[in-house]
Amino acid sequence: MREVREVLQEVEQAGIRFVRLQFVDVLGIPKNVEIPAKKLPVALEEGVNFDGSSIQGFVRIEESDMKLVPDLDTFIVCPWEEERVARVICDVRRPDGSPFEGCPRTNLKRVLEEARKKGYELKVGTEAEFFILKHEGGRVVTSDHGSYFDLLPLDLEESLRRDMVIALEELGFRIEASHHEVAPSQHEIDFEYGDALKIADNLITLKLAVKTLALRKGYIATFMPKPLYGVPGSGMHTHLSLFRGEENLFYDPQSPDGLSRVAKGFIAGLLEHAPAITAITNPLVNSYKRLVPGYEAPVYIAWAEKNRSPLVRVPPQRGKGTRAEFRSPDPSCNPYLAFAVILKAGIDGIERGLDPGRPCNNVNLYDLTPEEREEWGIRHLPRSLGEALCALEKDEVVKSALTPHILDYFLKAKRQEWEEFQRAVHPWEIERYLELY
Repeated sequence: MREVREVLQEVEQAGIRFVRLQFVDVLGIPKNVEIPAKKLPVALEEGVNFDGSSIQGFVRIEESDMKLVPDLDTFIVCPWEEERVARVICDVRRPDGSPFEGCPRTNLKRVLEEARKKGYELKVGTEAEFFILKHEGGRVVTSDHGSYFDLLPLDLEESLRRDMVIALEELGFRIEASHHEVAPSQHEIDFEYGDALKIADNLITLKLAVKTLALRKGYIATFMPKPLYGVPGSGMHTHLSLFRGEENLFYDPQSPDGLSRVAKGFIAGLLEHAPAITAITNPLVNSYKRLVPGYEAPVYIAWAEKNRSPLVRVPPQRGKGTRAEFRSPDPSCNPYLAFAVILKAGIDGIERGLDPGRPCNNVNLYDLTPEEREEWGIRHLPRSLGEALCALEKDEVVKSALTPHILDYFLKAKRQEWEEFQRAVHPWEIERYLELY
C-alpha cells in the first residue's frame, strides 16, 4: 500500500495540476471526477462526494449521495495527456464510509476475500484484442490489410501500437507482447499476469490509454467484440490459476498430466456454469456475433490440453505456469464482474468435487456432428444475449458472485438492450426480404 506522503511528493515533483478520480459503473464504463491537485490531500483524507443518481446502475435520486475513496496503489501520471494529469482508481462508498453494494470493484474485492479465506488467491492474465479503425467518406473503415503477426507495410498502425506500449510501460505495465491480430486493423497487447484486482484495474487503464492515443492520431480504437462482418472478432482470452502463497495449486507433479484436483475441479466449475458466466463475460448483443463457428472463437462447452476449439484450454507450461485459458470472454465485459463470476464458478467446481471429463485433445469440435457432440456430453454456449440472461437468472452460484444491487440492475439493463435489438429492423432484413416478399 502506497503512503499518502509518497503520493503527494510525486504530485509535487511531477508538477501535476489535475487528478482524475476514476471508477466504473455496473456496465464497466469508466467515469471520473477531476479535481485540482491542491485538493488531493483533502480527497485522500475524506473522499470526494458525488451524485450517484446520475450514474447508470447506482442509486435513485432520493438516495443520491455517494463518496469516492481513492486507492493509492492505482495512482499513475497519465503520459498521454498534454497537461500534467494524474489518475487514481476509487472505490465507491456511501456517505458514512460503508461499502456501496453497487460498486463493481468493491464487489470483486468481496469475492476475492471469500476465496482468500478458503486458501485461494486468483491470478489472472488476459489477451485483450481490439480494432483500430478510421472515418472515410462518412463510413468507418479498416485502416490496414494486415493479418496475424504482420508488420509494415501491411500493418500500418505498427507505430501507433508501439506508442501505446510505450505509454503503458511508463505506467508500470510489464508488457509481454504486442502484435497485429488475424483480422485487418485488429491488434493485441498482452501484459504480465497478476492478482485479479490489479489486472481488472489494468484492463480499464489499457482501454483508456488505447482509445485516447488512437483518437489523438485520428483513429477509432474499439473493444467492440465484432465490429466487422466476415472476419474474426475481438476476444479477451483469460488465463487463470489459483495460488496459496508462492504455490500454484493447479500443478501436481505426481499427476500424469501435471494437473491437480484443484485445477480439474476449477475447470469443471467453469464448464458447469459456462452458460450463466457468458452473460457477464459476453455482455453485448454484438458479443454473440463473435461466438460462432469458423472464426477461432469457442462455441462448445468442453476442455482440452492442446486443442484451441473448446471453451477451456490448458497450455503446456507446468510448475508455476500451470493455468487454464478461458477463451470465451470478450473485452467489452466489465472485468471486475467477469473475474468475480469466474472465480465463484471455479471454486464451486472444486468444493463439489466436479470432474471436467475427458479432454478433447485431438478433436476439432467444429467438425463433430450433433450426435457426436452429444456422445461426448458437449453443450453449446448461449447463442444470444437473451439466452445467456436466462441462464444467469437460473444459476444461483453465479448470481451469488454479484451483489443483489448489481445483479438486479445488470439484468434489467441487458434485458432492455436485448428487447430493443429484437424490435429493431436491421439492414440485413431489408436486403433479404423487402423486394422478395
